[in-house]
Amino acid sequence: MFRDKIMIFKDRFHAGVLLAQKLANYKNLKGVLILAVPAGGVEVAVVIAEELNVDLDLANTRKIHVPWNKEAGFGAISWDGQVFLNHTLVKQLGLSDKTIQECIEKEKEVIAQRNKLFRANQPCPKTKDRTVIVVDDGLASGFSMLATVKALRKLQSKEIIVAVPTAPSSAINPLLPHADKIVCLNIRNFPIFAVADAYQDWYDLSDYDVLQLLKRKNRA
Repeated sequence: MFRDKIMIFKDRFHAGVLLAQKLANYKNLKGVLILAVPAGGVEVAVVIAEELNVDLDLANTRKIHVPWNKEAGFGAISWDGQVFLNHTLVKQLGLSDKTIQECIEKEKEVIAQRNKLFRANQPCPKTKDRTVIVVDDGLASGFSMLATVKALRKLQSKEIIVAVPTAPSSAINPLLPHADKIVCLNIRNFPIFAVADAYQDWYDLSDYDVLQLLKRKNRA
């Protein structure tokens, strides 16, 4: 839709409105569940859930961070504890089994903290036999989204849709064999990719911001 362009969306809310238009066939359908990837994905997802009049919950997937580079990850953990490792990268980084396990445990703690804060320790969302739309504010490497989709497949979701405002082809292509549908408004193939470049107004969301967004949907 906006291939190889930047500064497409005014903000995440605007991106959510445009994505909702592309997902209009799911409006008012029973059994449809929006799963938002926190934190940024919640701001996009709450608009989609409101526009489509469907349920919203969190895909509390967490990147397993490289110990010496918190921006990079060598795997991901889904909200229900499934671990997915990028074995090629693990080998390249020379990570020991001990280091890998220590990193996994740290991320599990964060997932537990987020589940307590954002979901009041409620059980994991039921996704079996449901149409699940996974929403984030954009993909970079795409590995966390891939882990989320694989987790949903193991949980026997009926249909799995990835909906993101922006992503590079390198993140979209690995998802194609695993997702039933991918909706991405802005695919870019620049040598350097940043999710933020798709937005005119980009900002980090705090835990408070996420809580307010979830309360907004609950009041709707």
